[in-house]
Amino acid sequence: MSWLILIVSGVLEAVWATALGKSEGFTKVAPTVVFAVALVLSMAGLAYAMRELPVGTAYAVWVGIGATLTVIYAMATGAESLSILKVVFLLMIIGGVIGLKSLHS
Repeated sequence: MSWLILIVSGVLEAVWATALGKSEGFTKVAPTVVFAVALVLSMAGLAYAMRELPVGTAYAVWVGIGATLTVIYAMATGAESLSILKVVFLLMIIGGVIGLKSLHS
């Protein structure tokens, strides 16, 4: 259950990071509200997962999921350019997250 909550929390990290960018310095209400709600839920999920998972592993997986999804979303919407090297490096992050998960006993 902790892994599932950690994954959902990582997705919510991507949501709050994207909303933060769209809030334009907290001047737009809707993205600011999405940011705040996603941030609280993401942090709460991370905290819950860390009750059973090692802190370093949980944090690395959470950041890896959030960072990867944030970049993928930005590339899909055209906010960031797509390149083969970016895809390779994102795959490396994903591989690291899978590796950390597989090493956890």
